Amino acid sequence: MTAFPATLRAALAALLLAGPALAGLGSLAFPFDPAHAAGASPFVPGLPDVPAMPGLDAAEAEPLVFDKPGGRIVQAVLSGAVPRNAVLAFYDQTLPQLGWRRTADRLFVREGEELRLEFLPSSGRTAVRFTLNPR
Repeated sequence: MTAFPATLRAALAALLLAGPALAGLGSLAFPFDPAHAAGASPFVPGLPDVPAMPGLDAAEAEPLVFDKPGGRIVQAVLSGAVPRNAVLAFYDQTLPQLGWRRTADRLFVREGEELRLEFLPSSGRTAVRFTLNPR
């Protein structure tokens, strides 16, 4: 039997984890529109192994993606009408289940890669920049 690549394993794990996360959305302190979420991508654009938090949508047309021999470099921005602390709680809980280890505030590492979450100024919405770099 052939082994699954790490990115496919992470994507499958994210899908398995999405069920309980979506079931508990009624108790979160932000509005959620299931019809809107159904059309949204379940992953951060350019990062098929990092789930997009329900309520956050792509804020840019295309992510910045470079795939080079030394590793991938990706930058994508998501935004939505969700509280900043809910975003932090979602990724603090979800990313470690996918193999990411938090090493600092809003900084996660996994398999030679570093993922940084950065909050951007935005009018009335929470905007998060996801930046992935090789370590």
